[in-house]
Amino acid sequence: MFTGFAACLYAVFASLKGRNGQRRWVISARRSVYAFAALMLIAAVCLEISFLRDDFSLALVANYSSQATPVGFKLTAMWSSQAGSLLLWATVLSIASSAVLRVTRNRHREIVPYATAILAGLGAFFTGLMLWGVLLPVAESFPFTTQSPAPADGVGLNPLLRHPAMAIHPPMLYSGYVFFAVPFAFAIGALITRRVDASWIRSTRRFALIAWVLLGTGIVLGSFWSYNELGWGGYWGWDPVENASLMPWLVGTAFIHSVMVQEKRGMLKVWNVSLIVATFALSLLGTFLVRSGVLQSIHAFGVSKVGGPLLMLIAVVVIGSAVLIARRLDSLRSERRIDSLISRESVFLINNLLLVGISVAILWGTLFPLVSELLTGEERTVGPPFFDSIVTPLAIALVLFTGIGPMLAWRRVTPRRAWSLLAWPTAIAVLVAIASIVLIDAASSPGALLMFSFAAFTLAALGQELIRSAGAHRRLAGGSRLGSATSVVRRNRRRYGGYTVHAGIVLLFVAVAASSSFQTSRDVRLDVGQSASVDDYDVTYESAFARVDGEEQKVVFGARLVIERDGELVTTMDPSREYFSVAASDDTGLIRGFFEGEATSEVGREGGPTRDIWAAMRPDLAVYDRQIDDLDSQLAKIAGSADGGTPEQQAQLQALLSELQGRGVTEIVEAYEANPPPADFRVNVNPFVIWLWIGAAIAVLGGVAAAWPPGSGGRRAVSEAYAARVARDLGRA
Repeated sequence: MFTGFAACLYAVFASLKGRNGQRRWVISARRSVYAFAALMLIAAVCLEISFLRDDFSLALVANYSSQATPVGFKLTAMWSSQAGSLLLWATVLSIASSAVLRVTRNRHREIVPYATAILAGLGAFFTGLMLWGVLLPVAESFPFTTQSPAPADGVGLNPLLRHPAMAIHPPMLYSGYVFFAVPFAFAIGALITRRVDASWIRSTRRFALIAWVLLGTGIVLGSFWSYNELGWGGYWGWDPVENASLMPWLVGTAFIHSVMVQEKRGMLKVWNVSLIVATFALSLLGTFLVRSGVLQSIHAFGVSKVGGPLLMLIAVVVIGSAVLIARRLDSLRSERRIDSLISRESVFLINNLLLVGISVAILWGTLFPLVSELLTGEERTVGPPFFDSIVTPLAIALVLFTGIGPMLAWRRVTPRRAWSLLAWPTAIAVLVAIASIVLIDAASSPGALLMFSFAAFTLAALGQELIRSAGAHRRLAGGSRLGSATSVVRRNRRRYGGYTVHAGIVLLFVAVAASSSFQTSRDVRLDVGQSASVDDYDVTYESAFARVDGEEQKVVFGARLVIERDGELVTTMDPSREYFSVAASDDTGLIRGFFEGEATSEVGREGGPTRDIWAAMRPDLAVYDRQIDDLDSQLAKIAGSADGGTPEQQAQLQALLSELQGRGVTEIVEAYEANPPPADFRVNVNPFVIWLWIGAAIAVLGGVAAAWPPGSGGRRAVSEAYAARVARDLGRA
């Protein structure tokens, strides 16, 4: 770790020495970054091996793993901790930095030294945060803090994190945050050297796309985990940490679109560098909110001593970048202006303003508790209605302009030509609006009606664009319609990858609008044999089940629900509540530790293309309070009568108590199965929610396609005659 920190400091020094064209220093700095990456990878691998070996002499392993933790989750336990996530941050940063420096090793000779210094400086900062835990010491930030004597077993991974989506969610988020550091570093290097043309954008665009895909994937995985694991029935709760991940994704989306205007028209230079600075600053803000504990969140690590340094880094990034942009305004002057409001660049700018407007609203709502406490001394929060009231209309407008933009040419389009392009998608939107009113009474929810209509407009526009391009290719080159469409997409993977992203995001927005506007939810309390009606469905609590899972030290209480509609069986599902043991304390006995420790909901779901039936349950265990207290009292007497003794006797006592604990818990489980108490159920009928996950998957695939390097035949030059012919056919001339 110390060696990695030293490598970063040397890379900063060598980069600055080489900024005047001394290549040997620049090469030395790049190799130092490579060494930093190797050292971070070695550190991460060593820590993972410690988790696999149950090396409880490391405090991190003892606090976040145990012998009962499944092997797969031992590998992911590293980033469930403060120190482990910092190591992951530094490792991904080292890999991203090495990759971009490798790609640009023969380019941007003036910019690269400064970009290298910035990336290495960030590496030194995050490595220094971990080493800070050794110097102060702050054990929470250093991943290799040892303890002696080592405990016989660890605490174990938080049960809420024992989910496949949550195993992947954190590294995806961190990687998205980190990869945005690459275009940020090159943007600052371009500003310092006044090389503010589009060359730095072309070299880092792929890294921005990778960051966007990774961060978006992480956000969706978090939503999927929330929907399936937390038991409240939703996938987005406007939690501060949820918001913190969404904001850089939105502003990063604006940046990816806006740089195309600079590449094509030499415009929006100030806007673009401001967007990437804001994106990276918001990425750091997300890291700060998770680790500082300044806002209450289920996703945060709690109060931490690393929050202060992170806040200082954010201040340096924002203030330093603002000063630099202000001093380079003369170099950032646009080469051209917008010629017409009916043009692609004009629509891109509107989309940018909508994306940034959504981010500003979310930022204000997220930080409002801090602002209110600062001004009034009382912490006040804003809830989902605030976010929904502002974000919903902006998102609806965003969907509309997402469909308009690809159909318009650069510079200008005549109103007559614009109408000919928009007529068919508009007709589709009107038909969908009428069908929505007739079939699902969407008129009762104007927001959903507009979203459905504008989504239809956008999807029709994207389809029309592909059909027209394929038709132009077929008229010139011949072949089948499918072959022509495939050829067009293959020749311009970046463009049609972007269109695929747009289609996926539109489907996602439709799913959000439908599931939030037309959801039916009901909380009911049922005994075995009782039924309740939810929407058009009859829900019957048919039977109860319970079991003890000794390997994961948990107790499972569940219910068999029978779902019928008009007397016909639709499905059966088995929602359950899982209770995990915690260590006994003065206030919590060995038996009660199972039932007052960590608990998770395993929801029942039956999905389809038009609706999800979702159910969660919580058993009423209060009837067993006296039995639990009696069992704990007996175990406490046994433990108290054997205080002291040799280590061998203590080990025998612990084995006896564990055996008696297992018997006591089994008694509760058997009593539950013999005479199940009432249970509280939440049953939701969520329309079209499956399209949220499908849309997200389509968007991710489109992003990967857009970022994927073109093949050897992907950059074939076309003749001027061919280009002119296609341009005429598409109305671009």
